[in-house]
Amino acid sequence: MKDAKNKKIRTKNEPEHRQQEIPKLIRILSDKYFKFAFIAILYLLWTFWVGSWWLLLGMPILFDAYVSQKVNWTFWKKREGPNSKIVEWIDALIFAVVAVTLINIFIFQNYKIPTGSMEKSLQIGDHLFVSKLKYGPKIPNTPLSFPFAQHTMPLTVNTKSYLEWIQWPYKRLAGFTHIKNDDIVVFNFPEGDTVLVQLQAESYHLQLRRVAVQHEDEDRRFGRTLQSFDKYIGMARDFILARHEITVRPVDRRDNYIKRCVAVPGDSLRIVNTQVYVNGKPQKQFPGLQFRYMIQTDGSRINTRTLEKLNIYRDDLYDWGGGLYEMPLIDANAEEFGKIGNVQQVQKKVKPQGQYDFEIFPHNERYPWNVDNLGPIWIPQKGVTIKIDAANICFYERIISAYEGNELIIRDGEIFINGVKTDTYTFKMDYYWMMGDNRHDSLDSRFWGFVPEDHIVGAPRFVWLSLNKEKIFPLNVRLRRMFKPAGR
Repeated sequence: MKDAKNKKIRTKNEPEHRQQEIPKLIRILSDKYFKFAFIAILYLLWTFWVGSWWLLLGMPILFDAYVSQKVNWTFWKKREGPNSKIVEWIDALIFAVVAVTLINIFIFQNYKIPTGSMEKSLQIGDHLFVSKLKYGPKIPNTPLSFPFAQHTMPLTVNTKSYLEWIQWPYKRLAGFTHIKNDDIVVFNFPEGDTVLVQLQAESYHLQLRRVAVQHEDEDRRFGRTLQSFDKYIGMARDFILARHEITVRPVDRRDNYIKRCVAVPGDSLRIVNTQVYVNGKPQKQFPGLQFRYMIQTDGSRINTRTLEKLNIYRDDLYDWGGGLYEMPLIDANAEEFGKIGNVQQVQKKVKPQGQYDFEIFPHNERYPWNVDNLGPIWIPQKGVTIKIDAANICFYERIISAYEGNELIIRDGEIFINGVKTDTYTFKMDYYWMMGDNRHDSLDSRFWGFVPEDHIVGAPRFVWLSLNKEKIFPLNVRLRRMFKPAGR
């Protein structure tokens, strides 16, 4: 009886003990030394991850902020007593901006698909969760910038959103894995170093080549003496500079692109009649892979309902007249068109082998390549030394000078790097070959070559929002695409 009575008393008193423990726990958590220790541990772990011992200079600031409190680091609000609602809002806004900025740099960021280069794997209007942790986040080259603006201040045309007072060298933190073949990757546009302010969606280097070819065609048409292509490039540069304002951007402030990594460092790539081969093996066929097709009907029009059913944008349909249409299609849609009663022929557009396209890398007539037939080409790998000469320098010219910061001069067929004559070069970085799944409507490595490792931003993980550009809210929300893994 006595034991039972004691048991009842202990059971009855247990809530009281717990009530006594809770305030004790609260006191521990609210203790300034405990707060400092917790934050200091997180800060040290972050310092080790970043790998910069200079960050240890921030430890005294943390100690003062949490323990000694000699300096009011949050000067916009009072330490003691209540603050006004405006001050509280300012305090919350500052915290949110700092937190989101750090998240965008080190963990993830949002990316909206602006063009159809990845159709139908990824669609225009898809909003993606892009992980920085998968391949490792890179430290910003220009850390002083306006929050959430890539390169231009909001509501302006050419006001830089960043300051170049501090410029840090390329450094990437440890990630979970490396880029693999067929990964979808977000990266800074390699040719985005020089930008035409009035034509920011266009590649300056591509425009330069187009204008140079126009000058060459004009001389040929009027029977004038043809110049070297370098001369025409110089003429094109003067022509463009006289008509456009040009701005130069560091790597981290260039536009973000998204493509599929077709080949990784050390791979050999070739394209034969649209089929990509990597190290001699055909690339895997993805459900969203599409090409341009010519569709001939009996003269009647293609029903717009058919386009909606097959998820084809009306903007992508080009009417040549006489029942002849051109549009990008995945293989399954091409087969469906072949079954329509008024369709007589469905044929993929393929440029023949040997047809030279000056827009295609390496932009040299020695290599008569086009979007459908290209290569073989080797993808540069860090630490590998290769022989260079007048025949192959066109592949590596931009790597040596623009991406890896050397002075390159080619004189009378001889190559000088940093003033020294040489016939070899050792790569300082890894490079990648990126291509859009919308193969005939994608500005990718076929046009501008290799993507350096310091341009890699992150890996898209899933679609968190998808909006159809041809419909109005709420009909434009594509619910079936939301929270799907990116590229599936």
